[in-house]
Amino acid sequence: MKFVDPKTDIAFKKIFGNDAHKSILIEFLNEMLELNFPIESVDILNSYQPPKFEGLKNTSLDVKAKDTSGQEFIVEMQVAKEAWFLQRAMFYSSKAYSQQLSIGGNYHKLKPVIFLGILNFDAFNKSQQHFSRHLIVDKNTHQHDLTDLEWNFIELKKFKKTEFELETVADKWIYFIQQATNLDHIPENANTEALKLAYEIAEQHQWTAEELAVYDAQEMEIHRSQNVIETARIDGMAAGLAEGLEKGLEQGLEQGKLEGEQAKALAIAKGMLAKNLDLETIVELTGLTIEVVTELRNNSQPK
Repeated sequence: MKFVDPKTDIAFKKIFGNDAHKSILIEFLNEMLELNFPIESVDILNSYQPPKFEGLKNTSLDVKAKDTSGQEFIVEMQVAKEAWFLQRAMFYSSKAYSQQLSIGGNYHKLKPVIFLGILNFDAFNKSQQHFSRHLIVDKNTHQHDLTDLEWNFIELKKFKKTEFELETVADKWIYFIQQATNLDHIPENANTEALKLAYEIAEQHQWTAEELAVYDAQEMEIHRSQNVIETARIDGMAAGLAEGLEKGLEQGLEQGKLEGEQAKALAIAKGMLAKNLDLETIVELTGLTIEVVTELRNNSQPK
């Protein structure tokens, strides 16, 4: 068996945004999120459509869905690290929330929007937890009264469990997203119907030639982008090192120049003291302080 990488745009959308297999998205959301009531049915708002190769750029990275209560879900797979991704996630969710109403609409009709980001990079460097839930709470009481917006994040690089260490269904879903492309079999502990179905859809023999062509193109684009980022990082390090060396050399030369001028002034001052010139004249001619010249005179006097 050979599986596609679920982190790729087309694979993610085909697996989690497929109208024909809604059970996958339903189970994934129920297992990953803390919901007051389990989702029983969803409408996928931007469902997967078999792509044409020329339509590659229009492939959507996120899956949007709504349950029977009107609650909205945004599930986004983010492979490349973005400097302002967290801000964009908040903006994206807030925009989805505000767009529920037309001008003059009644606010009581607004429904919660829940964001779930699956990240192939570290977003929260102060935490080692691979899953985090972010709510709007009162700073002092931690009371959660503003309940209509929340953000959840799975940081794949922090998930370290092996196939035989998976405990919860949530673990098994994360493992599927993280490791499917490296596997040659469906893990025995993939023991829910939705999870088994996800592996089956990810199996490359189930894909059309056109889907695989788009998938390969997106894989190449991911690797190209990663190479561009790595090259920029290496170039930046090299440029920083060169700049540091240049500045260090300049500072060293400047420091040497100052030390040389200081030594020259001290030597001249010593010669003037030997000729019994007064301190004020020596200070004026050498630029040394009166304290330095006085100390030189005291050190030169016989003990």
